[in-house]
Amino acid sequence: MMILILIRKIIGARHYPDPQGDSEYETPRDKNGHGTHVASTAAGATVPGASYYGVAAGTAQSGSPKSLLAIYKVCFKYECPGSAVLAAFDDAIADGVDVISLSVASLSELKYNPIAIGAFHAVERGILVVASAGNNGPSLNTVVNDVPWIFTVTASSIDRDFKSNVVFGHKLIQVFSIYCFEYFIKSFNTHHKYAQKRILVYHKGNDYARTLLT
Repeated sequence: MMILILIRKIIGARHYPDPQGDSEYETPRDKNGHGTHVASTAAGATVPGASYYGVAAGTAQSGSPKSLLAIYKVCFKYECPGSAVLAAFDDAIADGVDVISLSVASLSELKYNPIAIGAFHAVERGILVVASAGNNGPSLNTVVNDVPWIFTVTASSIDRDFKSNVVFGHKLIQVFSIYCFEYFIKSFNTHHKYAQKRILVYHKGNDYARTLLT
């Protein structure tokens, strides 16, 4: 069933030559998970009964769950070259897509910016171009992909707190928010005996967690 769902969802996939000549990346397959993540956010199927280790259970849904996906892989190990970006825009336009969504950015001057140029040609042909605003902020002048013909989308947060209890010895601490990445757990295991073999849940990020553990 999963194979059938994927076949019906992904209707096309292209890749472009790696300027470094690394054949490992000359494939439309995702190498690090980023493309899969943004594709599922944009057009992933509706998934009932989803949760994060039992927290926030409910139905997971993308922005457009009934949309089909055509994949154009333009990024490689070290870069997302402008030649690949422009070739992908040309192919997407020729393929007749309705929306182009990209989660990459270029800091080039406008007249040399491949995303701004490619997006302009796509919008001229009636294709909506949606792009990320970048990963920086909230400082001034940190937004990218901000030309007026691109629908620029920022990251967002939720209005919920997830309460959990953390026990350090005989001390119980109630915290909000979740963090349980393994590399943090492994690093903490050597610093505090109460962190041994536990998933840590804490508030205010890594600095606060280290305060609790010292």
